[in-house]
Amino acid sequence: MKKAFLGFVAASMLLACHSKTSSLSTDSNKVVQAASTPVTSTTEGTVTAPGTAKPTTKADTANAPVLAFEKSSYDFGKIKQGDKVSHDFKFSNNGKSPLIISDVVASCGCTKPDWPKIPIAPGSNGVIKVVFNSAGKSGLQDKLITITANTLPAQSLVHLIGEVKSLKIKK
Repeated sequence: MKKAFLGFVAASMLLACHSKTSSLSTDSNKVVQAASTPVTSTTEGTVTAPGTAKPTTKADTANAPVLAFEKSSYDFGKIKQGDKVSHDFKFSNNGKSPLIISDVVASCGCTKPDWPKIPIAPGSNGVIKVVFNSAGKSGLQDKLITITANTLPAQSLVHLIGEVKSLKIKK
């Protein structure tokens, strides 16, 4: 009985799909054609992908802002559980256009970043301040901070690492 029912369902689906094939064939041909369309080069150093409004040029890459950190990680050493650690990740814009940091996110809610909300001019410096609260934490810690900006690539990473010593409970 189950086999007969499954056979009926399969046959119904096949017939339903077959009747729609003619109307879908032109749409699927367009999809296949668009997918097989190569990326074209319109001028020297300009690349245009199908369906894109603005080509990306080598000049855009050369003029992009560059986020360069003095140090990409900070080791706070050993601290007691409940202590707070603060660190300033100093950076500079080594690019040729203003650096705009749109977001900074930590890998854990125990780490709070603060960053400049205004554009950083080329050649200028800035600071991303990070505060780690070790309450409820113990052992080795590696907090990842992801910076999203108008750079190439769009995301940069810094690390806050160290060890949190548990409080010993006296009996």
